[in-house]
Amino acid sequence: MDGFAAVDFAFAREVLQRGIAALYLVAFLSTLNQFRALLGEHGLLPAPELLAWARSSDRAARALRPTLFRWIRYTDRRLVALCIGGMAVSALIAAGLPQLGPPWLPMLCFLAIWFGYMSIVSIGQTFYGFGWEMLLLESGFLAAFLGSHDQPPATAIIVLFWWLLFRLEFGAGMIKIRGGREWRDLTALTYHHETQPMPGPLSRQAHLLPRWFHRLEVVGNHIAQLAVPWLAFAPLLGLWLPDAIPLLIGACAAAVIIATQLWLVLTGNFAWLNAATIVLAFSAVGIPAGDERGELPLPWLVVTSAVAVLCVVLSGQPLRNLFAHRQLMNASFNRWNLANAYGAFGTVTKERIEFVVEGTLDANPGHAQWHEYGFRGKPGDVRRRPPQVAPYHLRLDWLMWFLPLGHRIDDWFLVFLVRLLEADRPTLRLLARDPFRGQPPRFVRVVTYRYRFASRAEKRESGDVWVRDRRRTLVQPLSLHDVREA
Repeated sequence: MDGFAAVDFAFAREVLQRGIAALYLVAFLSTLNQFRALLGEHGLLPAPELLAWARSSDRAARALRPTLFRWIRYTDRRLVALCIGGMAVSALIAAGLPQLGPPWLPMLCFLAIWFGYMSIVSIGQTFYGFGWEMLLLESGFLAAFLGSHDQPPATAIIVLFWWLLFRLEFGAGMIKIRGGREWRDLTALTYHHETQPMPGPLSRQAHLLPRWFHRLEVVGNHIAQLAVPWLAFAPLLGLWLPDAIPLLIGACAAAVIIATQLWLVLTGNFAWLNAATIVLAFSAVGIPAGDERGELPLPWLVVTSAVAVLCVVLSGQPLRNLFAHRQLMNASFNRWNLANAYGAFGTVTKERIEFVVEGTLDANPGHAQWHEYGFRGKPGDVRRRPPQVAPYHLRLDWLMWFLPLGHRIDDWFLVFLVRLLEADRPTLRLLARDPFRGQPPRFVRVVTYRYRFASRAEKRESGDVWVRDRRRTLVQPLSLHDVREA
C-alpha cells in the first residue's frame, strides 16, 4: 500500500477484472439460452406484462428497478441483442484488451455490462431472485473503477472489494449461526450434500463420508466465514507497517476462503456463487512491489474517491444488518443493487422431496403408461449421476427445488405444465429429455418422491445413484381440455 495507490495489488486487479468479466459472460449466456422461454414474450412469467404493470402508475414505476426496457420496448429480439452485446464486451474485458487503454475505457465497458445485466435482473422476477445476481451486479460496478495498466489500482476500490468479500462470507456465517440448530450442533453437512438444490458429480461421495468428517466440515465452515474474513483487511496495516507481514496475512486469509470455496465447487452446483467468491478473495492477495511507487491521476483519484464515499454512505444498513437479531439474507437496500446483504442456507433441509413431471399419450389417464420428463440438472432418473453445471445457472431446475418447500404451487409452474401439454418447443429446450419427442401428450401429472443417495452396497447391487420412494400425486392428470374449461 502506498497511500491512495494500492501498488501491491496489480495482480489482484488483473484477477478481479478478468474473473468478473468471465462471470458476466456466463450470466449473459445463461440469459440468452433461457430468458425467452422463462420470461420472454411467450414465457412462463412474461416480462412485457411486468413492464406494462410498471407503466400503470407512479407507484408501480418506482417498484421496478432500473432497466433499459423502461425506455426501450421489450422484445425477444432486443433481449438477444443485449445478451450478445454483453457477451462480446465481457469477452473483451476477460481478454484484457480495454485494460490496455486509459482507465476510462475499462470503466465504460464494465458499466455497460453492469447496466445491461441489471436491465435483465430487474425484469427477471423469481427466476432472477438469487443472491448471486446482486453479487455479480455489485462486483461489476466496483470493477469499473479498478483502472487500467496505466496506473496502480486505487486503495479505496481494493478496500471496497474486501468489504464486499466480508459481507458475503461473514454474512453467510452469521445467518448459519442464527439459523437452524444443525449449524450449531455440527450436523448440517450430514444432510446438505444430499438435500442441496442441485448436487454435483461428487456430492454422493461427499455425503457418504463419515459423520466425524461432516462435523469437521461445519467447524471449518464456521472458521472460514466467521473468523477469516476479518483478516482480509490486514493489508491495510501496510500503510503504517512493513508490507510483508500484512500482505502475508491477507494472502493466507484469501487462501483459506478459496480452499473452502473449491470444496463447495467439487461437491455442489451453486451457479457462479463459488466462482465469484474465489475471484473476490483474490482481492486480498498482494504481491510486494518493492520500492515501486505509484500515483493516480488527479481526475481518476477524484472519481474513485467519490465512488468510495458513495459506497460508505450506502453501507450503513448492511453493516447494521450483519449484527441485527433478524438479519436479512440476500437483500438490497437501494435500487442499484449496491452494498447488499448476503447469506445462504440458514437452515438445511433434512430430506429431499422432488416433483417428478410425467406425461402420457394414452386417452385414459387411469390406465395409462406414464413417462417422465428429464431435467438438465435436478435429480430424476435414479441411475443418472448428478452433472457438473456450475458456474452455468439452470434457473428452471433451481426453482423446481424450491417448489416442495412452499405452501402452494407457484403460478409459473402451472403455466409450465400447460406448455408441456402444448409441446412448446422453447420450453422443451429447457429440458434434457422429452419422452414424446415433440409430440403433445394427452395428459400430464406431477408426482412427489423422496430421494436419497444410494449407499455403497445399494450402488454395487443395482447401479442406481439415487433411491426414491413415491409419496403422492400432487397434480392429478391434467389435459388441455381441463385448462380451457377452468
